[in-house]
Amino acid sequence: MRTQVQVKAQIMDASAMQRSITRMSHEILERNKGLAGLVLVGIRTRGAVLAERLADKLSEIEGTRPPVCHLDPRPYRDDVAVQNGQRPPVPGLDVHDRVAVLVDDVLYTGRTVRAALDALMCTGRARRVQLAALIDRGHRELPIRADFVGKNVPTSREEAIAVHLCEVDGEDGVWIVE
Repeated sequence: MRTQVQVKAQIMDASAMQRSITRMSHEILERNKGLAGLVLVGIRTRGAVLAERLADKLSEIEGTRPPVCHLDPRPYRDDVAVQNGQRPPVPGLDVHDRVAVLVDDVLYTGRTVRAALDALMCTGRARRVQLAALIDRGHRELPIRADFVGKNVPTSREEAIAVHLCEVDGEDGVWIVE
């Protein structure tokens, strides 16, 4: 039997999401003094979409679109068995001597970000790694903090955050659900 998800509150609509992406884009530009040597790395699935949106907004502001890569960190999670002691390479991802901005939809325990960092380290030595998250809901299990946050949303562990994006879900919005 499938349990019903109950919506507690909508915390962002499409226009609030767009404002957050615009603000985060300006913060990325300010912190990095432009786009030189910057690459956006979107964590699949919704982080990849958000990375594309950030790149579009950065292009709109600066006139140049930064490169965007997509990353599936699942093979690098600490709860996944490793075959022959090695993790698979990440095709098409080059962060060597670049500022890599990891992009995710929700930052929660930090375990997905840790796995993404492991994947990045397998592709080369980034000059610097920064983290952008649309939603930071707290409850970290690892010492990981986002550099750029769309919205901080304190939640209980019984609650969840549902991020919907037009490209994946047919609508934009963020909800607290139980």
